Amino acid sequence: MFLRPALVTALSAAALLCVTAGPAGAAPSKAVTDPSETVTVDTVGRLASDGSVTLSGTYRCAGGTGPVFVSSSVSQGDSLVEHAIGGDLARCDGAEHRWENSGPVSSEVLKAGAAHVEATLTELRPSGLLLLPAFHAVSGQDVTLVQE
Repeated sequence: MFLRPALVTALSAAALLCVTAGPAGAAPSKAVTDPSETVTVDTVGRLASDGSVTLSGTYRCAGGTGPVFVSSSVSQGDSLVEHAIGGDLARCDGAEHRWENSGPVSSEVLKAGAAHVEATLTELRPSGLLLLPAFHAVSGQDVTLVQE
């Protein structure tokens, strides 16, 4: 079923937009609510022959009033062009957990070698009839994509 990938992609795009949106010339806001909440990115990502990318790392978060997602994106060359690579529900129990996101990207777009990955822990908090994003943690990491 296509609902879950579409939902994750939409949430990733919304999270990315909220992180980078702001007044012209202003630095992106990456405020987090609790410094003990973290997300890390492993220094190696995997690139399959069909063009799909697998990224991984760890996260830690505590509680929330709505669902929390671990989303990731990768860029290579042009840092303004990011590709959302999946996302999944996080378990926010205060313990450290592993995350792994996989997703398709055209094999002509990404190649083995240097890339940059950003991972985000985003909660969708109820606010009236809407769910608004609240960021628990954001992390960027230069990685090496290796061909499998």
